[in-house]
Amino acid sequence: MQIQDLPYPDPGVPDARSGPRFLWWLFRNQLGGQLTSLAWGLLHFASVSALPFCVGLAIQAVVDRSGSRLAVAGGVMVVCCVGNALGDTFLHRSAVTNWITAAARVQQLLARKTAVLGSALTRRVAAGEVVAVSTGDVEKIGWFVEAVSRFTAAALTVVLVCVALVVYQPALGVVVIVGLPVLALAVLPLLPCATRRADVQRDKAGRATELASDTVAGLRVLRGIGGEELFLDRYRTASQEVRHAAVRSARMWSLISAIQVLLPGLLLIAVVWHGVHLAREGRIGVGELVTVYSSVMILTYPLRHFEEIAMAYSFSRPSAKRAARVLSLERATDTGGSRAAEVPTGDLYDPATGLLAPAGRLTAVVCGDPDTAGRLAERLGGHPSEQGVSALLGGVPLDELPLKSARTAVLVQDKDPVLLSGTLRELLDVPASGAVAAEDALAAAQCGDVLAALGQGSLGADDPMDARITERGRSLSGGQRQRLALARSLITDPEALVLDEPTSAVDSHTEARIADGVRALRAGRTTVVFTSSPLLLDRADRIVFLHDGEVAAVGAHRELLHTEPRYRAVVTRETDEESAAHPEVVPAGGEPARPLTGDGRVDDHDGDLSDDVLHRLEEIEETA
Repeated sequence: MQIQDLPYPDPGVPDARSGPRFLWWLFRNQLGGQLTSLAWGLLHFASVSALPFCVGLAIQAVVDRSGSRLAVAGGVMVVCCVGNALGDTFLHRSAVTNWITAAARVQQLLARKTAVLGSALTRRVAAGEVVAVSTGDVEKIGWFVEAVSRFTAAALTVVLVCVALVVYQPALGVVVIVGLPVLALAVLPLLPCATRRADVQRDKAGRATELASDTVAGLRVLRGIGGEELFLDRYRTASQEVRHAAVRSARMWSLISAIQVLLPGLLLIAVVWHGVHLAREGRIGVGELVTVYSSVMILTYPLRHFEEIAMAYSFSRPSAKRAARVLSLERATDTGGSRAAEVPTGDLYDPATGLLAPAGRLTAVVCGDPDTAGRLAERLGGHPSEQGVSALLGGVPLDELPLKSARTAVLVQDKDPVLLSGTLRELLDVPASGAVAAEDALAAAQCGDVLAALGQGSLGADDPMDARITERGRSLSGGQRQRLALARSLITDPEALVLDEPTSAVDSHTEARIADGVRALRAGRTTVVFTSSPLLLDRADRIVFLHDGEVAAVGAHRELLHTEPRYRAVVTRETDEESAAHPEVVPAGGEPARPLTGDGRVDDHDGDLSDDVLHRLEEIEETA
């Protein structure tokens, strides 16, 4: 195991049933590194612990005026010093390697889980908690994983030294071997309280991180409504709670540290007192007394690792619990799919609502409930976060396709798309069909002023495409971010493109030009736009109005305004009183939009449905 092996081609499948199980899984997957660290730890601790024996032999040789034994003691001491230097150096190297590889494995697992879950992740876990897990929690998990091998080496060394003392000087060795378990176990009653306080501190710190993350994400809005001070006070309160919890936790750990200093001191006093009496009686030599005394002094060093492992576990357990919670999340459907990888073509249809988007046409969807619209948009992309009926593309259930194939066939742009940091060229360097040039996509999304602003604001960038975009595009306005995200989606040129409120942050003049640009660029391609903007609705080939989660009406924008009061109320933001004042009007020479046929089946709408979709609908209805 080497650091240069990172990232792993396959980080493995974690045991995310609980925090301790996850920690044990990490330990098992680094068994080679742990054994290496254990070996160097044993060399280091054994070399340090052997020094008192060398000193005792040397002192006794001087007392006995034995030059040969003094030379032997000096030689052994040199060997111990070399072993100590080598052991300490490579123990540190292997321990840091274990720490970094454990942390990197967890981060890699979190990154892969984030990529698989997509937007479903933040619906189940707060974004701030994900940030806390991938930063501070990862370090604490790595700390415990690497501390296990050092603790094991320290514990084995303590046992070996105790056995050696009993063999070397039984009278004093018995005192040491009785007193050391007391030292090691004395703090156990305090550990549950220390662990609880550490858990409280981590929970409060996680909530403070979530609050800070959410505040930063909404800073522009907060400034607009003058809510900065309100959220600043909330963060002050949260940070003070973290400080108080950290102080309470530190007090407990300081008490544990004090006990770890006090009890070895008491043991040392007992050993010296008893040893002096034995020496006065002539039962032990001066060198033996010095050896036992020095051994007890040295043993306080490996004993400190008992405190460290307890502290590392107390801090890493809640961190591992949070990481396991994120890693245990699964999509509602298998991302591998049950069909071969293919990119189907044809009509896009959602059986749950009855929404039909004919192939090659621009369909606008109007829905009064934003949550329902968001779930529908996610379902149209295939592999949604919730179980349900699969959307169909050309009669093929998208959930049965591999996730990559489904994403290639249908691209869904969320209501709040994210721009990653980097140059504009890198932002637009996405998997695409190659049929749409970046210049055409930027022009269709009306990004001319955005390019000009990026060119002026980026020093040393002659080409606006080389201008840098800050993290999440915070240096841009909401409308500019929205248009760049739209251009990025247009470049991919998927078989079906689903846009959720793509122009909610732009002015009406720009919105009209975007509508014309998207319509022209996506000619012959299936496009679904969730919107209530009259400018976009007026340019759509067909309008689908959803009410209570089902298709309520289908038709043209102007037609629906006259024939469907509920549609008119959503689009024009009418109140109930205003809606009641408008009688339903049927346009001259036409008839009202018909959402469903008389027998309850989905209307074919003048043959818009392809044969494969009709066949699939009949199967679904017969099953139901």
